Amino acid sequence: MRNSFPSRPIDGIEILKDTDDQTPNTDTLPDGLEALRRELSLSDVMGLIERTAQWVDLKTFRYLPVWYPEHARRALFYKANWSEPQMNRNRQTGVTIHKSEGNVHANKALTLALGLRAGERPNWSCCHIWGIDDAFYQVSNAVVQDRRFFSCVANMVLLPTPLKAFTDVMTDVKMMLRVCALHLYGWSCDHDDVADIAGQVADWANWDAYPESWPKPGRTTLPLGTAKFSPRVKAAADRRKAAIRKDLASAGPHYPREEVRKVFDYWNISL
Repeated sequence: MRNSFPSRPIDGIEILKDTDDQTPNTDTLPDGLEALRRELSLSDVMGLIERTAQWVDLKTFRYLPVWYPEHARRALFYKANWSEPQMNRNRQTGVTIHKSEGNVHANKALTLALGLRAGERPNWSCCHIWGIDDAFYQVSNAVVQDRRFFSCVANMVLLPTPLKAFTDVMTDVKMMLRVCALHLYGWSCDHDDVADIAGQVADWANWDAYPESWPKPGRTTLPLGTAKFSPRVKAAADRRKAAIRKDLASAGPHYPREEVRKVFDYWNISL
């Protein structure tokens, strides 16, 4: 039952009548994206991304397409050279669960492929270019749960953390990132769950808001912020190759050898 408020003064303070029952409240918020579009055009958003995004060099991608083939979103973590489960204990409930991958090794892969260290990228976020489009995070993302694509450096771009929200919820932004990746790396995700989207990317013809520095049919350019395949990047890639060789030979029983070999066969990677 609703409270009714008197209009007479109480201790010198006048309390107004509750008039909600007589006058319906017609004020509603617009969709957040619509409110944003009134202030920022799609071209404005893409301009921000163009000027700040950090891309991996094509040469880096060709040298080592996937940096952590043993990991994928939701894959389980192991310690002691892949011989023991790595557990997490909730301090409040006391419940212990097997720790799983979120985005740790995708972040590591992108950081190294850009020639950076973790401490050199404050307030930057790793953005997967290809995944299952779901702004509400209610659908299992089979693409990044696939070892072929989780730590693939052509499937990631580094963005200032606030801008990552645009890639999460704005379809046109995600599509243009995929178009750029197609023409920069010659690669488009062929996971079955995104086959229809891949077809739309291949047929993309709306260039109105597409950044000027990004490649497209008939224009071979490098995006602003492309990190060159430097000696530092090559050294990091060589260390990863050596670590993978060692793990294939001697890691413990939980190391996913067959899955790693399938990733390397898919990408035609030679160690």
